[in-house]
Amino acid sequence: MKQGHDEIEASSAPLIEHLIELRRRLIWSLLGFFLAFLFCFFFAKQIFNLLVVPYQIATAWAGLDASKVELIYTAPQEFFFTQVKIAAFGGFFLAFPLIAMQLYKFVAPGLYRDERSAFIPFLVATPILFLIGAALVYFFFTPMVMWFFLSMQQAGGGGQATIALLPRVSEYLSLIMTLIFAFGLVFQLPVVASLLVRAGIVSAATLAAKRKYAIVLAFIVAAVITPPDPMSQIGLAIPTIILYEISIFTARLIEKKRAARLAEAGLNADAP
Repeated sequence: MKQGHDEIEASSAPLIEHLIELRRRLIWSLLGFFLAFLFCFFFAKQIFNLLVVPYQIATAWAGLDASKVELIYTAPQEFFFTQVKIAAFGGFFLAFPLIAMQLYKFVAPGLYRDERSAFIPFLVATPILFLIGAALVYFFFTPMVMWFFLSMQQAGGGGQATIALLPRVSEYLSLIMTLIFAFGLVFQLPVVASLLVRAGIVSAATLAAKRKYAIVLAFIVAAVITPPDPMSQIGLAIPTIILYEISIFTARLIEKKRAARLAEAGLNADAP
C-alpha cells in the first residue's frame, strides 16, 4: 500500500510542476499584454489616425479631397469603446513576441533538440507573414474596398438626393480589423501546412490532390469573413490560392530534405 501511494505521488509531482510552469508563463504573457494594452490605449487616437490613412488614400483615388475625410460616432460611449478595441488589437500585436516566447519556453523542455531547432523558424515566420498580410490590407485592399464604397455616393441635384458616405468610427475599425485578421491568418497557411507535413499528418501529394477543393473553399471563406463586396472577396481568395501553392512547394522541400536525411542515416548505418 505504501508503494502504491509513493507511485501516485511520483506521478502527480511532474503534473504539478507543469501546472506551476504553465501559470508562470501565463502570468508573463498576461502582464506583457496588459502593459502593451495600456501603451496602445494612451496612443489610441494616434493609432486610429494611422488606420484612417487607407481611407484617405481611397478618397484621393476617388478624386475627392483627402484632407476632408470625416468619420462620426452616434453614441456617447462609441468612440471610447473603439479606443478600447484599438488598445486590445495593438496590445496583442505588440505582446505577441513575448507570448510566443513564453509558449516556446513552456513547450521546449518536452522537445528533442532537432524539434526545437525546427520550431524556432515557425515562431519567426508567423509574425513576419502576418505583417505581410496586414501591409497588403493597409496599403492596397482597404483603400480599394473604401474606394468601391465611395463610388456609390451621389452628388445630388437634378431631382436626385445627396447621398454621402459618413462612416462610423466603430464600423470603420471593425472593417479594417476584420480585413487585417483575415489576411494575417490566411498568410499563416504555409506555416500551418509545413507543421502538418513535418508531423506526418499530410503530404505534398495530398495537398496537390486537394487543390480544386482548396480553391472552392478559399472563395467560400473569403465570402464569409470579408465585407459583402466582390473586390475584397476576390482580393482575399486569390492570395489564399497563391499561398496554397506556396504551401505545396514548401511541403515538397520538407519531404525532400527528410528523404535525404533518412538516406544519409541509412548509408551511415550500413557503413563499416
